[in-house]
Amino acid sequence: MSDNTKLTDVIMPQLAESLVSATIGKWLKQPGDLIEQYEPICELITDKVNAELPATVDGTLVELLAEEGQTVSVGEIIARIAVAGSAEPAAPAAAPSPAAAGTGTVAPASQAAHASVRPAVPAAAFDADAPMRSRYSPAVQTLAAEHGINLAAVPGTGLGGRITRKDVLAFLESGAPAAQPAASAQAPAPAALQQPAGQAVQAEVYEDLQPVRHSGLHLSESPKIPTIEVEGGRGSSSEYLIEVTPIRNTIATRMRQSVSEIPHAWTMIEVDVTNLVVLRNKLKDEFKRKEGINLTYLAFLMKAVVSAIKDYPIMNSVWAVDKIIVKRDINISLAVGTEDSVMTPVIKKADQKNVAGLAREIDELALKTREGKLRLEDMQGGTFTVNNTGSFGSILSYPIINYPQAAILTFESIVKKPVVINDMIAVRSMANICLSLDHRILDGVICGRFLQRVKDNVEGYTPDTKLY
Repeated sequence: MSDNTKLTDVIMPQLAESLVSATIGKWLKQPGDLIEQYEPICELITDKVNAELPATVDGTLVELLAEEGQTVSVGEIIARIAVAGSAEPAAPAAAPSPAAAGTGTVAPASQAAHASVRPAVPAAAFDADAPMRSRYSPAVQTLAAEHGINLAAVPGTGLGGRITRKDVLAFLESGAPAAQPAASAQAPAPAALQQPAGQAVQAEVYEDLQPVRHSGLHLSESPKIPTIEVEGGRGSSSEYLIEVTPIRNTIATRMRQSVSEIPHAWTMIEVDVTNLVVLRNKLKDEFKRKEGINLTYLAFLMKAVVSAIKDYPIMNSVWAVDKIIVKRDINISLAVGTEDSVMTPVIKKADQKNVAGLAREIDELALKTREGKLRLEDMQGGTFTVNNTGSFGSILSYPIINYPQAAILTFESIVKKPVVINDMIAVRSMANICLSLDHRILDGVICGRFLQRVKDNVEGYTPDTKLY
């Protein structure tokens, strides 16, 4: 090591006030690897959420002081990075806290958990707005990767020159040449996603032929299948073992707590969504061009549910032994499945958002869940849970309540059925909506009225319904 090189300690951050330790899930870098600022170096696991720990300096990883699977207390050193003495760390997105100033430590994951590997940008591209311009949201990164766009060439109109999804779409529509993404950055996109903007019709046909969804949310890739490692040396064995991860253990604990403490009851209602199907088909293409994301049925359902909760606020409550606490804010927990777990990120104050706003929140949270970018604040404060179980073909489900909430609602698969209307048979698009409820707080009458209101709201959509 040269004389002008100094070692920077990477410490275990305090991800939240109530957490005193975290587990090293996986090292993303090994000794000898070059590291860029904001580049994740390891995955951290807590009983609440996974997070990636990003570096705040450029350098070389020289030593790992904690092993994968090891639980480390907050403040302990887990690795060391060699930093050239003449190199100045790039300006962080936000000023460091007084406690961290001048310590040479890696910032807590909660300050930069959403940051990822930044594309190489020429030095000339940076200016006074560089701290914000060089930080890209997951949606911007995904869109740029799909179309092979060099983000350094895209004008940014967001805060501090930051590039938004609309900026990338405008860049595409302008016909500007696209650069091929680096081969090492990610796997090649499917052929349909590499089509020029002028071939949008072919891309749409591809989507119609091969719809891909991820636990009810329309995303850009098919759901992954869990990887199961079979123990070697047991060719004749009739069984194999799967290690229980901290996340799976947390899910098991909370499900057991919910079932053992909450007296579950269940009810279901059938909804005619024919008008909703017509409305979505009318608006989805324009919405995709304008917002850059898919307009899913879930956004409309969530708006209907939130409006019904306003009419029946007892649905938005928790049991507190000697009292029932009714929450004023309607924060919808969204059940999102990954290849090995189910997470419930929260849409805060969902009652203050229109359908378009809910669609944006759904897309953002789903993408963050899939990429492991959820922060603790993304998972906290939920008051009512919605799950789109119809995404994988379910027509009826009995969900377990997201403890300590009072109820959970599932939206089942849309199926065309013959239905009797005015003594005549018609083919309509129908879907079931299921509700599990805490029978300490809620009874059949109130829940029946609540579901009827959700049904009325969903069936009340017309081709003239506005998204904004």
